Amino acid sequence: MQVTLYLKHFPAAGAPLNDGTSTAVGGLAAGLAENGARVTVLCEGETRSSVRTERGYAVECFANRRPYRTFSLAPGLKRYVAEHLAPRRALCLVNGMFHPGVYAMGRWLRRHGVPYVVAPHDPYDPVVFRRNGHLKWPYWYLFERRLLKRASAVQVLDMKHAACLRRLGVGTRVIETLNGVAPDRVPAESELRWREPGETARLVFLGRIDAYNKGLDILVEAFPSVAALVDARLTVQGPDWGDRPRLERQAAAGMAAGKVAFLGPDYSRSSPQILGEHDVFCLPSRFEGFGLAALEAMLAARVLLVSERAGIARHVQASGSGVVVEPTAAGVAEGLLALLRRRAEWRAMGLAGRRYALANLQWKNIAAGALRQYERLVA
Repeated sequence: MQVTLYLKHFPAAGAPLNDGTSTAVGGLAAGLAENGARVTVLCEGETRSSVRTERGYAVECFANRRPYRTFSLAPGLKRYVAEHLAPRRALCLVNGMFHPGVYAMGRWLRRHGVPYVVAPHDPYDPVVFRRNGHLKWPYWYLFERRLLKRASAVQVLDMKHAACLRRLGVGTRVIETLNGVAPDRVPAESELRWREPGETARLVFLGRIDAYNKGLDILVEAFPSVAALVDARLTVQGPDWGDRPRLERQAAAGMAAGKVAFLGPDYSRSSPQILGEHDVFCLPSRFEGFGLAALEAMLAARVLLVSERAGIARHVQASGSGVVVEPTAAGVAEGLLALLRRRAEWRAMGLAGRRYALANLQWKNIAAGALRQYERLVA
């Protein structure tokens, strides 16, 4: 089967995958290729390029010098759809939400009779619309809803996200495809280390510094009450999406400035390597499709605190590798204190999470299930 995946900002020419959506798209593409599918990732950038990756899929990048958020697709991409996808009716997975390029791609595919699946990577939770609602609601009614209703399916990271679509009047078929583990990102068990119980507990968030989505303001609000009772430090690390200065001020106002560190991204090391230097991974998101960084923390055999809104929450619960909390300051503080009281169990909990991830969240197996659903859609 031929499968095409469109992600506008996917790195061209085999460049490193440094953001969560690109990592997820690359992982699924590799898994599909490993299961025998002919896979191409389509993207747009400054220049035209074409490459076949070591992971078995091709990347075709088309020159588009228009602004990133535009309804104008690259001319070469439009020709590619007409000449290569339309004759074969090759299924296309369109990745992203509330983006003009995603809508434009879906419209162009439909015009040429190419079936498409929308993968938003986040749920259409009511919380999403509370920020910039004056922009999102008009866009929803004019474009987003139409894109979803005309799709062959909507691909979600947790089937419970289907309820969000139904509440918004979208009855399109929903399929679940989880995020997974790339074998080359898994550290050997012999490389894992745990620090002594008497040492300062190290808490970490790793990912984009987006306070509203990731609930980082909630985490910073909750931390002082934890640090008052337990010797702990918190590190927030990742690319700044504009919220870091405000979070730094919040940490200082909460009398926790000396115990909270903000760091930029480190692309020289893998996420499990970075996470392995800490004890507890924190993801108190207000909304979250899955939580790839949380999965990488499981691979590093760390214990986790995750929001009940994250798609990975049920896997954390099933593996016994952490706690699931409400995304509130009280819920996060209570969850962290509960974890810190169980420090003697962290090694066993971390290894249980690691074993669970390796057994249940391998990209090859996830992609095999996705491929069966894609074949049914095309048939």
